[in-house]
Amino acid sequence: MHKLFTLIDKNYDEMVKMRRHLHEYPELSFEEVETPAYIAAFHRELGHEVREHVGGRGVVAVLHGGKPGKTVALRADFDALAIQEENDVPYKSKVAGKMHACGHDGHTATLLGLAKALHVLKEEIAGNIVFIHQHAEEIAPGGAKPMIEDGCLDGVDVIFGTHLWAPTPLGEILVREGAIMAAADKVEITIYGKGGHGAEPHHSIDAVALASQFVVNAQQLISRRIDPLKSAVLTIGHFEAINPFNVIAERVVLAGTIRTFEEEVRTQLEQELEAVLHATCLAFGASYDYRYTRGYPSVYNHSKETAFVTHLASTVPGVEQVKTCPPFMVGEDFAYYLEKVPGTFFMTGAKKPEWETAFPHHHARFDFDERAMLIAAKTLGKATFTYLNSHE
Repeated sequence: MHKLFTLIDKNYDEMVKMRRHLHEYPELSFEEVETPAYIAAFHRELGHEVREHVGGRGVVAVLHGGKPGKTVALRADFDALAIQEENDVPYKSKVAGKMHACGHDGHTATLLGLAKALHVLKEEIAGNIVFIHQHAEEIAPGGAKPMIEDGCLDGVDVIFGTHLWAPTPLGEILVREGAIMAAADKVEITIYGKGGHGAEPHHSIDAVALASQFVVNAQQLISRRIDPLKSAVLTIGHFEAINPFNVIAERVVLAGTIRTFEEEVRTQLEQELEAVLHATCLAFGASYDYRYTRGYPSVYNHSKETAFVTHLASTVPGVEQVKTCPPFMVGEDFAYYLEKVPGTFFMTGAKKPEWETAFPHHHARFDFDERAMLIAAKTLGKATFTYLNSHE
């Protein structure tokens, strides 16, 4: 394993260079063109078997080891976000209104640097390694599902993945068996009332007042309808009534997100949220449109594979602590891979030691300690090499 770690260290400067190049030229979900071409060219130069346009814009590369064996898949996403970067760094985004604000540039550079190191050792590898470079993680329906439908997991025995996690200090690895990230759903609502003069509410059906009441009523679902030992979040993040100040609104548009871990709770909220909406509108003679869109399911880590990574991560250079973390309410379409094959998804701490606090993911000043890429690559690399060579 020392050889693999040495090769990854040797590739570090190139990994940083690749990460910064990708950071300067971000591409949004379902709009990626140059990024997948860059990734495919890198793997082709190594001599890997490469397939482009997988499930749309994804790239899959395969390294065949020198000995027969099982197949491990490793996944990294590469899409950016519609955010104007506010960091003053040499590698600042050169594309207005677009930024790598979640670390996907680092995920990609990590996997490419690891692929190069593993390629050198291919004759010592018993089995195959599938490098899944996924587009469109940030926007549902995401890239994972169509890539799976297009065969990216065919023949795969196990999958490993990690997320560079800026709130967690460099040197820490966060693991969790079972649900580690939540199902992320979207709700869109339009409430139709009857417009009128602001001075004569009795001649109108005030859509703003109704919508406000609904938002408050909906929170009762979390506090009074969901088992307090089960987790759920309901957030209405968009509330819009474009109207003059002295006019009663005829229409209000709402949108929000629901986060859950258990399918039973997810279904309950989907149904009962509409029941609350129906009752609120019925009381005052209003009508509504209701659209509930299921996003990514909960990321559910398999027991055996999580224990495997937990054990080996503590021996990886740079890892100071391996912690079992509480589940996160954020969503990730890595969930779809884990529905098909065994595996685990863990978080790699990426907060610089000198930072008192880190800007959160999806923030205009988000950044991470690039040394986290070394830890991520070594952890994924050791998991891959150990798994394959113990199953030959």
